[in-house]
Amino acid sequence: MADSYSGASPEANAAADGFLDDQTLKYLGVGLSSLVALGIALLVLYILAVQVDYALIPTILPQFINAYVLVLGIVVTASVLSVTAGIFVGLARVSKTSITSGISAAYVQFFRGTPLLFQIFVVYFGIPTLWPGTFPISNWGIPTAIISLTLNHAAYVGEAVRGGIGAVHDGQMEAARSLGMGYVQAMREVVIPQAWRNALAAVGNDQIILVKDTSLLTVIAVPELIQQFRDVNSATFDPWTPLVLVAIAYLSITIPMGRLVEYLEDRADWGGDSQ
Repeated sequence: MADSYSGASPEANAAADGFLDDQTLKYLGVGLSSLVALGIALLVLYILAVQVDYALIPTILPQFINAYVLVLGIVVTASVLSVTAGIFVGLARVSKTSITSGISAAYVQFFRGTPLLFQIFVVYFGIPTLWPGTFPISNWGIPTAIISLTLNHAAYVGEAVRGGIGAVHDGQMEAARSLGMGYVQAMREVVIPQAWRNALAAVGNDQIILVKDTSLLTVIAVPELIQQFRDVNSATFDPWTPLVLVAIAYLSITIPMGRLVEYLEDRADWGGDSQ
């Protein structure tokens, strides 16, 4: 039977494709991905069997647990603040007022255009020098972490929200206004729920990146996970035992976050089969 798109038979299409026909490409992809997965699995098994010092783990585990709790607290606080602030940044980006949209655009450009490490240094080293007299906060590292991560990721969340709003058809606003809704009510009840669905994947991905960005806090001596790795490695010259603990700690945060985002996406997919 002729192909419904090209008018040619499947055999003719396969001949035209040459060696890389659909079936060959499928098996090639399966073979290569399986080979890579097997190689990674063997490497991980070798590290766990040979390189990890299991006798060392009970000694260093308490400090990694303390670091894990600290990182989790920073992540939860910065995540809530960055998403909340990012929504307002996104709304400001689509504002009809040029001053509001201009200021929010400048904010986004600065925090997306400069490295997070630079922003951490600005907050950690720069702000105390601007304070008249003695800076009142002695342990400035953790507030620096929350402030820096919040400001940086609010810019990315804001752009995701702006893109989500832009993806909502203009007719949605027009229909809401025709029903007698004001601009704010139409945004709140019609546009933003649809925009949030559009932006959810990007926002969720950004929050997972936020978790990994906590590793930069080691440069300001915040006792997070990477700092614990450096301390253990310096004392024992054993890289793999603390690295495995660091990997487990990060994955125990990022994997549930990824699953949560998938769940929220399914819940927001109003027309999907999961509803």
